[in-house]
Amino acid sequence: MSYPVLIDCDPGHDDALALLLAAGDSRLRLLGVTTVAGNQTVEKTTRNALRILALAGVTDVPVAAGSARPLVADLTVAEDIHGSSGLDGPDLDGPVVELAGVHAVELMRRLIVGSAEPVTLVATGPLTNVALLLRGHPEVVPRLRRVVFMGGSTDRGNTTPYGEFNIVTDPEAADIVLRSGLPTTMIGLNVTHQALATDEIIAEFRGMGTRLGVICAELMTFFASTYRQVFGFEHPPVHDPIAVAAVLEPSIVRTVAAPVAVELAGTHTRGATVVDLHHRTGRAPDADVAVGLDVDAFWRLLMSAVRRLG
Repeated sequence: MSYPVLIDCDPGHDDALALLLAAGDSRLRLLGVTTVAGNQTVEKTTRNALRILALAGVTDVPVAAGSARPLVADLTVAEDIHGSSGLDGPDLDGPVVELAGVHAVELMRRLIVGSAEPVTLVATGPLTNVALLLRGHPEVVPRLRRVVFMGGSTDRGNTTPYGEFNIVTDPEAADIVLRSGLPTTMIGLNVTHQALATDEIIAEFRGMGTRLGVICAELMTFFASTYRQVFGFEHPPVHDPIAVAAVLEPSIVRTVAAPVAVELAGTHTRGATVVDLHHRTGRAPDADVAVGLDVDAFWRLLMSAVRRLG
């Protein structure tokens, strides 16, 4: 059995691994890939998505470019982490497939409405496209099984003291998604910071003896260098593939149902995800919030997918 999924992303080194995990595990049926501005401009994230799919040998999945800026604020990219291309490090081949001739939101609508089964939407970038889809096309809501997004935190942030990059980039979009009433899973920094691309992990990629394995090692080596420079991390956290892993094997990620609010107006906290883990507000839960990760099982899953792609 395979689960139909859409991936909305802004590659990005960790988004690249998320795409490889989705492409390399037959339990997922990748219906389409859409891109959004975030880690870099939408032109660059789109090119990067096409390059990673080409690397994985995926030529039959439609790809569409989406929103070039957040709903309200100006775009600030993460060039200090992902480089000027958004995917600095290894030399990658150019795209081998053409973009779908529609906006990302329209492609998502068509694929969701046209699917014989409910679709899981995995978002690993700012939630701009997803919010526009839900706001403009309410007919897709009953056709969505779940929205799983990488973003937010139950603890501190990585872009502001309390704000994680994807949510800070477009807080209004995150607010729309969390208030949509859809089953939603939030994969935040409190969990993704447990999945570190250590020297041993990078060596395992390189030791696969394949071009794909070497490129993954080079991606993580560059990622490690910027995380060390910007944050002082010894090893970089690999955020986005955990959202895909949570769809593939839910037991890898432990979640709790909790109310989640996005701070839209705080002087120091705009973009923070306020997670009521102890149910102090009396509000009904908005999301299943990730609070634990089986780190070894996650890496086994990802490594197996990369090996399968060859």
